[in-house]
Amino acid sequence: MARRWLLLPVLVTLVVGLLGIGVRATHGGQAAVDEPQYLLSALSLAEDGNLDISDELAARRWSAFHQAELPVQTQSLPGGRAVSPHDPLLPVLLAVPMGAFGWVGAKVAMVLMAAATAALLAWVAVRRFGVDQRVAGVAAAVAFASPPLGIYAQQVYPEVPAALATLVAVAAASAPVVRPRHLLALVLAVSTLPWLGLKYAAVAAALALGAYAVTRRRVPGRHLLWSALALAGSAAGYLLGHLALYGGVTPYATGDQFQATGQLSVIGVHPDYAGRSLRLTGLLVDRTFGLVPWQPALVVAVAAVAVVAVQGRLPERWLLLAPLGAGWATATWVALTMHGFWSPGRQVVVVLPLLMVVVLLALQRLPRAVAITVAALSLGGVVNLAALLAAGHAGRLTWVTDFWTVPTPVYQLLARVTPDYRSSHFMAGHLAWVVLLLASAAVAVRATRGATRHTPRVGDPAPALSPSPKGTHA
Repeated sequence: MARRWLLLPVLVTLVVGLLGIGVRATHGGQAAVDEPQYLLSALSLAEDGNLDISDELAARRWSAFHQAELPVQTQSLPGGRAVSPHDPLLPVLLAVPMGAFGWVGAKVAMVLMAAATAALLAWVAVRRFGVDQRVAGVAAAVAFASPPLGIYAQQVYPEVPAALATLVAVAAASAPVVRPRHLLALVLAVSTLPWLGLKYAAVAAALALGAYAVTRRRVPGRHLLWSALALAGSAAGYLLGHLALYGGVTPYATGDQFQATGQLSVIGVHPDYAGRSLRLTGLLVDRTFGLVPWQPALVVAVAAVAVVAVQGRLPERWLLLAPLGAGWATATWVALTMHGFWSPGRQVVVVLPLLMVVVLLALQRLPRAVAITVAALSLGGVVNLAALLAAGHAGRLTWVTDFWTVPTPVYQLLARVTPDYRSSHFMAGHLAWVVLLLASAAVAVRATRGATRHTPRVGDPAPALSPSPKGTHA
């Protein structure tokens, strides 16, 4: 893959992310909601070598980046300790830049991780799944120049690092020849996800199972056994580590709001799983927090998934669709809400790069006119983020509040035709979008039956090998 097609998404992400740092998270601070918790934990690691933020709270160290009063999240522990109810790996990653350069340094570190994610997205699409390098480079750049990836490129949340770990796992498992170093990278990436956030456990499990499905005929059994044992040891280490750090098997054991109802109440005290099923569509088309109003090209997401599910090769199904489904299911049935004090799309950022690859694979099989239309729609996402940045720097909105007032015709037009799932009158719009998305999926599958998969040019890297020695399609 030519270096310039990797450099493009990196440069775009750096520009977008660094500009995003200048927009306030809320009117009360440059970092807000859960961000101060991660920053204080990183500061404690840098200065004290532990996760006890009681002294940082007492000294109001948050006032450097959060001018309003900081909401209480921690329950006082024996000895007066206070440990933030969030998994510790992100503070570990940010400890050095936070200690050396403060909250700006931590956000710059987030931007650098986002740039690495953008580059790896393009690389995986080309080297592992046979997407044209020019298409992959431009698509990755557009993805990170649009919400939500362009927003979370600088916000202090584990979403983008988790997306990076997910891509590393996919890259390792889909290597044409899986060597011990690939298995090591896979184990480390999968093990990383729960330490970034317990909510990524299902994605981690799907990646592990998908990796087994595509490598079991190409990797010696003893190597698979050692990998499985390493993952089991990692899971045990997670449980033991959390018992030692938090006094419970999850970080929520130290959360002030979970003391009366227990750690598992993080998913809700009496969850309505039937009602939450509406999120299957809502995560995509909700007026405020859905993906489509902010990046219109993702209107083809369901159709793309259907095409790859029906016609994709084994690696495409197991390494792209399985973790994508796990992440979407977590956001649908496990997450407390899809509407919260955060920017749009947060719940699915971890698997959004995989969805991007799926869309690119589907567009290779669909008529050229469809690809051109999707490319044109994708520019709407760039317009939306540019407008958010401009309005944010002018002080008219923040990343967490008022972002839906952004003065861009793209978002405001789409907001008129997408349902507001917080309204009591959303059902008609919801059903209309369900019909539209399913119909588009059916048409796309029918249009690609018998279509020849795009063949990379001579000299381009080959896509990942099928587990079958004959290379037949699944």
